Amino acid sequence: MPIPPLRVQAFTAVSALGDGQAAMRDAIAQGRSGLRPLGPHDFGANPMAEPLDTWVGRVDGLDQPLPARWVHWDCRNNRLAWRGLQADGFVDAVGAVVQRHSAARVALVLGSSTASIGATEDAYQALDATGVFPPQPDNPALHTLHSLTGFVQEALGLQGPALTVSTACSSSAKVFAAAERLIRLGLADAAVVGGVDSLCGSVLFGFHALQLVSPEPCRPFDEARRGISIGEAAAFALLERGAGGLQLLGHGESSDAHHLSAPDPDGAGAEAALDQALARAGLGTGDIGFVHLHGTATPKNDEVEARLIGRRFSPGTPVSSTKGMTGHTLGAAGALGAVFSLLALEHGLLPGTVNTRDPEAGLQGRLLLAPREQRVRAVASHAFAFGGSNCVLVFGRADGADS
Repeated sequence: MPIPPLRVQAFTAVSALGDGQAAMRDAIAQGRSGLRPLGPHDFGANPMAEPLDTWVGRVDGLDQPLPARWVHWDCRNNRLAWRGLQADGFVDAVGAVVQRHSAARVALVLGSSTASIGATEDAYQALDATGVFPPQPDNPALHTLHSLTGFVQEALGLQGPALTVSTACSSSAKVFAAAERLIRLGLADAAVVGGVDSLCGSVLFGFHALQLVSPEPCRPFDEARRGISIGEAAAFALLERGAGGLQLLGHGESSDAHHLSAPDPDGAGAEAALDQALARAGLGTGDIGFVHLHGTATPKNDEVEARLIGRRFSPGTPVSSTKGMTGHTLGAAGALGAVFSLLALEHGLLPGTVNTRDPEAGLQGRLLLAPREQRVRAVASHAFAFGGSNCVLVFGRADGADS
């Protein structure tokens, strides 16, 4: 059954492309990538013990601690979250919604795959070097997955339902679905949603151990792709009951239950998530004007996703992946993809697939290699994670105009 749409009151992101919507639009228009070679001091309290030949989407300027009133939440991930909240007047937009509904009626649903694990890594490095842990803020919750949501809830002064979603790379897409349910069930009138993940050793060397890290800037859906480039980002959106302007129209979720890390080779779970999202939106694939692909540049993900596009969408539907611009931001990827999708709806500028030169056969003529000016009325955004945890979001414009 179709669901009532939710209004997207505000949205923003910080990534390797810069801070806020303007930086993202500029990068889209120029086909600019924020990836660069990984340096020994790009994350953590100490330089990397071993070099790693790869490229990353690093956000500069995260060395300054959080404001003193939140020192008990200080870590790289929460610094990135705070930076993201400052962009595009997002904090003021949240404040206005709180004034309308009260702090107790605004939910908070955030996604992350690593949260503050970088701070925990630093603590264990200090233990290894000195035999004792360093002095920590008097807050054991800093070293839990919920630390991101705990910090943002305190920073925004929210008192409604608060939860953290951690399903690897679909985490911050699923937050839109969770928030929609909270609002539809009457548990909240509005919700802050988003995702934040930052660079850390566990992620970089973990993916390297799986032989999935590319030694060059990633090339999604390229015949010669060599793996992912890890990135970091903070992306947020503010959802409110009622239609108007930009809208969340539908969402779909599924679990492959096929393999610990590899997707179902037939893409059955991904297709089920797409079908659910379209049904809730009351749309068909022919109504979708653009698809923001998950597109990690790994062999299996891109192969399965390309086949899904080929069998479900017409050849004239443009598609692209933005991970060649930002890197794969893991738990933040779903929310960052949502921001790219909302920008496409609002400005009629579809992103190209940066770094890709020779698209695999299944996407030739479909995959945008350069930005395109084209007004669309509905966009689908994919987020597919380890173990086949899938989510598809559908966004649209209330006016439904194509020009």
